[in-house]
Amino acid sequence: MSAADVVSAVLLLAGAGFCAVGALGMLRFPDLLTRLHAATKPQTIGLLLVLAGLAPRTGSVSSATPLLLVAVFQLITAPVTAQTIAGAAYRSGVVDPATLTLDETGRTT
Repeated sequence: MSAADVVSAVLLLAGAGFCAVGALGMLRFPDLLTRLHAATKPQTIGLLLVLAGLAPRTGSVSSATPLLLVAVFQLITAPVTAQTIAGAAYRSGVVDPATLTLDETGRTT
């Protein structure tokens, strides 16, 4: 077993662990905003770790390039999507403003 195999195995297991923790957070957290946090942060880190674990296994840089593109698009789209969903939920009244620690929208209830 080579060093690259060990590094890949560790990164893949760590990525799977982060994804599992994110899924557990989706089940356990009580409201939309905390579930949204669990759906974006650990899942993004988990996917990045899985992609980093796959990269040494591809064998060439040209084969690993699509993995880099997936990572970049994940880093761009996940925060934007989470922000958009949270904003829409807040504006539609799904989120109770009284539960927020800090409400920077400037609205008064």
